[in-house]
Amino acid sequence: MTAVELLALPDLELFARADHSCRATFGPSVFLRGLLEVSNRCVRDCLYCGIRRSNSKVRRYSMGDDEIVAAVARGHEAGLRSFVLQGGEDPDFTPDRLARLASRLRQRLGEDSALVLSFGTMHKSDYQAIKSGGADRYLIRFETSDEDLHTRLRGSPLARRLSAIDDLKALGFEVGTGFMTGLPGSTEESLAADVALAASIGPDMIGIGPFIPHPGTPLGESEGRGLGPALRAVAALRLLLPEANMPATTAAGSVAPDGRERMLAAGANVLMPNIGPVDAKRDYELYPGKICLDEDGLSCIGCLSIRAMTVGKRLDRSRGDSPSFERRAALARSRESGPRAEIAGRHNAEAGRHNAEAGRHNAEAGRHNAEAVTHSPDCAQGA
Repeated sequence: MTAVELLALPDLELFARADHSCRATFGPSVFLRGLLEVSNRCVRDCLYCGIRRSNSKVRRYSMGDDEIVAAVARGHEAGLRSFVLQGGEDPDFTPDRLARLASRLRQRLGEDSALVLSFGTMHKSDYQAIKSGGADRYLIRFETSDEDLHTRLRGSPLARRLSAIDDLKALGFEVGTGFMTGLPGSTEESLAADVALAASIGPDMIGIGPFIPHPGTPLGESEGRGLGPALRAVAALRLLLPEANMPATTAAGSVAPDGRERMLAAGANVLMPNIGPVDAKRDYELYPGKICLDEDGLSCIGCLSIRAMTVGKRLDRSRGDSPSFERRAALARSRESGPRAEIAGRHNAEAGRHNAEAGRHNAEAGRHNAEAVTHSPDCAQGA
């Protein structure tokens, strides 16, 4: 079915189908991702975002590398095996710094944990440096498929965002994208177009949340459209991309008290407790009314477990790779090992030929020695 056809289904039928699809792939598991919002400084001036450059009322912060490593280490000690570092497009977080930070975190985490970064658009070579440092996932949402609306809201072309996604995929990242539902200027047709674009990208992770107007932005007087469109988008994409990881977003829980549970019941399979410092969480105000700002994210895991159980699911602290990504990674390893195995085979064959040649020389030398001994006088006397 197409995005249009899926979104035309009655909500109950759509959500039931999506829930069945999610359980068929992931069972009752809900993967946990430890979220760390490392900076609310941003050079961008997106019209919908509470930490936009022009919002002078924001108390700005930027975490140091030691503080970031310590927070991730605490999450790792608590059993988390997937970590998401995100921030505004802060000039202090250069690609070189992010690559060094990824390397430090990879050394601390080992290979059993996933490291996810989300710091906006960069050059392909910068993404490569970050990946070489130790990051294995990257999140970059396109927010809307409407090119004109994207340019108006974000001040940059949609094509640049999509090109960055292509670069990340080509480099072998596990890639996440997503969008906001109910943006001012969007239509019912926009939702189907957003779903269709996300499906065509074929991401490993998809994050969808409702637009929530922030009073410190030019869209502060706009009206949001609630949770419904986001739930339908999650469900439709679960059916179009059954193996993608999809979070029940914090924005969903901020719009409705049971928003995350409803999103889990509509096909989502990820929860992201915020494990950053409490003061930093309060200042990373993308939208007002954000939940879970006054407690340590690790202490929230028990509450999240109860929320998951209300919809018949259970928390899973493993790294939780997408099955489609696991297959691609296995294929890439096979392709890499193929040439190496061929080269090794040629080397082994060459060594075998040298050994055989040496064996023939040794055998010839042995025959000569035997003949020399047979004809020696000492040997004749002994006989």
